[in-house]
Amino acid sequence: MAEGVIVTVEIPGGTQEQYEESTRLIQAAEWFPPEGFIAHAAGPDGSGGWRIVDVFESEQHFFDFMEKARPILERTGTPQIIPSVQQAVNVIVRPEPK
Repeated sequence: MAEGVIVTVEIPGGTQEQYEESTRLIQAAEWFPPEGFIAHAAGPDGSGGWRIVDVFESEQHFFDFMEKARPILERTGTPQIIPSVQQAVNVIVRPEPK
């Protein structure tokens, strides 16, 4: 059981191709995984854009990540993101197999 923040990122007009290329480049960066990162999920938002849901240890960790990721998102032509941050009361992740 852990606490943190849930960050929902809406990317109106974002495409799967932009998402996949951005993710590939972010995961290849020397700073990945970013400090405070817990979990990530993404998919189409049902209205022609893209939605990402991340969990970080704190809001500051997310904003620090965005500073590093911003040049990559610009490079891939990802439209402006709209983040929403809310406190997580509980975060459960599947344990690694023993």
